[in-house]
Amino acid sequence: MATQILMPALSPTMTEGKLAKWLKKEGDTVAAGDIIAEIETDKATMEFEAADEGVLGKILVAEGTDGVAVNQPIAVLLEEGEDASAIDAAASPAAAEPVPTKGDAAASAATPAAAGAPATEAPKPAAAAPAPAAKGDRVFASPLAKRIAKDAGLDLGQIAGTGPKGRVVKADVEKAKADGTGKAAPAAAAAGKAETAQAAPQAPAAAKAVASATPEQVAMGRPYRLEPNSGMRKTIARRLSESKQTVPHFYLTIDLRIDELLKLRKQLNDKGGDAFKLSVNDLVIKAVAVALRRVPAANASWTDEGILYWDDVDVSVAVATEGGLITPILKKADQKGLATLSNEMKDLAKRARAGKLKPEEYQGGGFSVSNLGMFGIREFAAIINPPQGCILAVGAGEQRPVVVDGALTVATMMTCTLSVDHRVVDGAVGAEFLAAFKAIVEDPLSLML
Repeated sequence: MATQILMPALSPTMTEGKLAKWLKKEGDTVAAGDIIAEIETDKATMEFEAADEGVLGKILVAEGTDGVAVNQPIAVLLEEGEDASAIDAAASPAAAEPVPTKGDAAASAATPAAAGAPATEAPKPAAAAPAPAAKGDRVFASPLAKRIAKDAGLDLGQIAGTGPKGRVVKADVEKAKADGTGKAAPAAAAAGKAETAQAAPQAPAAAKAVASATPEQVAMGRPYRLEPNSGMRKTIARRLSESKQTVPHFYLTIDLRIDELLKLRKQLNDKGGDAFKLSVNDLVIKAVAVALRRVPAANASWTDEGILYWDDVDVSVAVATEGGLITPILKKADQKGLATLSNEMKDLAKRARAGKLKPEEYQGGGFSVSNLGMFGIREFAAIINPPQGCILAVGAGEQRPVVVDGALTVATMMTCTLSVDHRVVDGAVGAEFLAAFKAIVEDPLSLML
């Protein structure tokens, strides 16, 4: 019999995602294990494998659709020999009714569409063909569709929805805009204009200048470009807000002389040929890992039940991507040689920027390193990545005047700041870790042992 293909949960925390791309089209034969779609989670774009074989009978969610809830039907798979008549039964809401969660109804009524979270709505039987909602009926639409319709002055009730269960999606609104249909009633349009005027009053000259512009182009007389928040950006905002609101940070800063570290790096790279090319960051990560092995009390995380002291030294490393910051993990970093560590870091960074990391490659870790030295930043304080207890911010190496044995000389110095969760790591433990880290960096031959 025909079966529904459901939106998968590709990470433990995933509740919704974006159906980025279909790799199979309707009518294509599908074998178990075939990659049928690409799903964009809050951190990466991941491949979705088919669990069964058959024919892709109907695609229910168009590619590019955002805010698709986990376990929502996205396609119908036909068994061999079944015809299209089996699609309607499999695609109907009764075929796989989602289980409502506590508070869904209240959230649906109270959460504004602009917040980016899809409302949970009571299912309605799907009609044979999409039709505009009757006047007074509740209109089911994605948050993005609602925003586009509002900005364009369109009435969602006049737009036929082609999404699951007749939901109005972005493509439906864009089509209505292009066709010139779905215009709001004069009273509604007037109300919308009055609301806009009250929210952002304009001087007469400015109002005249922007009279022909849409809200997407001009606000309060100033042009702008709206970039909708991606799932990744929403997650970054939520986690960093949580960190600063709940984690009692304190900061310890230390200056390191890195001339010997740079000398060792050059010697190793000269001998390495094409096998590896060590960066300063590779050596810093290795030094952090060794220091954590020497001071295990700094390799810890907070929970309400107690402090977790990690057996393995798993170091998360901040990587800037187009969509935001992600921290792939170098697992058991203290046990790996410099060449292995360097090549693994390059691979993780490359796949992070391409959005191809697996959840287990960026979720977890016991300690983070964030390096802005390559941008010329002398020093900074990073925000802790919960539930980790520490993050080390690494600045640029630069020549500075220093006093050595009572004499003034010039040395290559690097400033590092340790951000610490005081619930987990006390000041003395943080200082002990930095002392161990400094000793390794300034005498880097110990990294070879």
